[in-house]
Amino acid sequence: MDVTVILGKHADDKRILNGLTKEDIKKTIKFGGKIKQTDGYLASYTYIKVAYKELKPNVYFVKTVYVY
Repeated sequence: MDVTVILGKHADDKRILNGLTKEDIKKTIKFGGKIKQTDGYLASYTYIKVAYKELKPNVYFVKTVYVY
């Protein structure tokens, strides 16, 4: 299963600021624990959290990314 991510400007800025790759984001969505939010999901994997929504199967729009 291949995952396609579309990064919003805010998510891409946060990704660069935190030194994360698109692969890190894909792994978080694919393998992380998921919590349902009002408009999408929050995935958590290792030290990364990704807020996203599913546009269609295996295609995700990433709203924000952060480390904790």
